[in-house]
Amino acid sequence: MRDRITIVVVALSAATALLHAATTRGARWAIGFFVIVSGLGLAAEIVGTATGFPFGDYAYAVDRIGPALAEVPLVVPLAWTGGLYPIWIVAGLIASRAWGRGGLFVVGAVGWDLFLDPQMVADGQWTWAVTDAGLPALPQIPYTNYLGWALVATLMAVLLTVLDRRVPPAHDPSVAVPVAVFGWTWLGSALAHAVFLGLPASAIWGFLGLASLGIPLLLRGFARHGDRTA
Repeated sequence: MRDRITIVVVALSAATALLHAATTRGARWAIGFFVIVSGLGLAAEIVGTATGFPFGDYAYAVDRIGPALAEVPLVVPLAWTGGLYPIWIVAGLIASRAWGRGGLFVVGAVGWDLFLDPQMVADGQWTWAVTDAGLPALPQIPYTNYLGWALVATLMAVLLTVLDRRVPPAHDPSVAVPVAVFGWTWLGSALAHAVFLGLPASAIWGFLGLASLGIPLLLRGFARHGDRTA
């Protein structure tokens, strides 16, 4: 049952991201985002499971979360799209320059994985060959994993910046949905890990990782509210 719920949640998050992207930025941009993020995500996972680069040596459980390609469940690249879309949008709200947005996107991607990896490892969805070379209280996930995420996210950020320049929005798009999804991912995941999943370490690390975007986002919201009431 939990595996089915995982598939449904991932599918809904990806569908929400792509539907919002298509309705606010156009179908071309949405398709481009999907190709860049899910395409690179899948490629990185296939190379990663086969060679250990760039994340480290790991393997997915067999026949747990749907069909697989080259031993990578096809739901995984959908998770990249659903999880990273709100991070890209929020990074754009905080940073005015492309390099700043890209940097925040990379930090946010790694921050999101500080929630994702401990939860999925605890659930047995994938396992690492090295289980004693990670962050304090999270030794089961090696540092190489986060370095790999940073590398892949950097490449994604470069390509997404090119996409934004070539397919700009015709108007100022609404960002309420991805901002709400980001807030739920940040605060809701911290609460779930700490209270319901019995993963206090990842609750703290994930909260701190996404706080690099979440706190500036909150300050931006407070500042805009103050401007309206002044």
